[in-house]
Amino acid sequence: MYKRIVTHADFDGIVSAAICSRSLGVNFFVFTQPRLVAEARISITKEDVVCDLPYPLECGLWFDHHDGNLEELQYRNILIKDIPGKFEVRDSCARVVYDYFKEKEDMPDFLEETIREADVIDSFNYESIDDWRRETPGKIIDASIKVKEPSAERKWEHLRNLVRQLQDRPIEEVAKMASVRKRYRQYREEEERMIEQIREEIDFLPQDAKRQVILLDLTHHNRRPFLFKQLAYLEHPEALAVLQVGNVFENDTKTNNLTFSMSLSLNFNKVEHNKDIGDIMRALNLGSGHPGAAAGSVVCNSKEEMLKTKKKMLDEIYDRFMKQ
Repeated sequence: MYKRIVTHADFDGIVSAAICSRSLGVNFFVFTQPRLVAEARISITKEDVVCDLPYPLECGLWFDHHDGNLEELQYRNILIKDIPGKFEVRDSCARVVYDYFKEKEDMPDFLEETIREADVIDSFNYESIDDWRRETPGKIIDASIKVKEPSAERKWEHLRNLVRQLQDRPIEEVAKMASVRKRYRQYREEEERMIEQIREEIDFLPQDAKRQVILLDLTHHNRRPFLFKQLAYLEHPEALAVLQVGNVFENDTKTNNLTFSMSLSLNFNKVEHNKDIGDIMRALNLGSGHPGAAAGSVVCNSKEEMLKTKKKMLDEIYDRFMKQ
């Protein structure tokens, strides 16, 4: 009935695909990013199962957990009840997929731990910096996914192997695989370089006198930077959030278009709060995401427009964030 699983190329998407593959017997996988689906740049049909991505023009089954993707359906006058699959606001899409199939069949006990790790990793729901940095099977596998690859096909091969392994083996065993450990060590080496570069990139907006929102402005780079903005919290654990802006790259060519991403610090995991970064991105018509992390982009037709838009959007995002 279904021929492919189209899923987000991150840890949550991989686990979601593993559960779908186990339950549906589908072994053809396509890994992609939300923007490409939202812009209809990937052909998706009713024979496809879609996980952890915006709803496409059509599909056979759709699983997701993002508030913003639900709002997009409302804008398009599509009723969630008319879409086969399951949508629920949860910490991970993997949890949504797991709950859906658990109602239909018995699931192996070892998947509970895999889903728990997906919940924590995708929601960045750690108790402290030490908790975040503590090595776990899920973090090892997640790091192996993040390794920078010279060839896209090599990455897809690794992701396909992870999907096949995670559906049949405990996450602890998968994390001990030689191929995973090798890539994990490679990522840790890359991470040290990223931390050094982030130290040089860290800044704050002029109006942020208390230095509460870390700013990473990467627009001066002519090549696509390879950084993970959360690493900035190692330098400023007291910060409330990190806000990153950079240029969109098309086929490794820098464009004037801008991409924005933001995430809450771990400090918000300890207290009740009203911060919702996904809501900020949606309100500014940039993009979407979770309350704790979101991203978006904006088209700019010239360098001059890009510079003006960058300042305007950074100010708007910061202002809305501080007023929440």
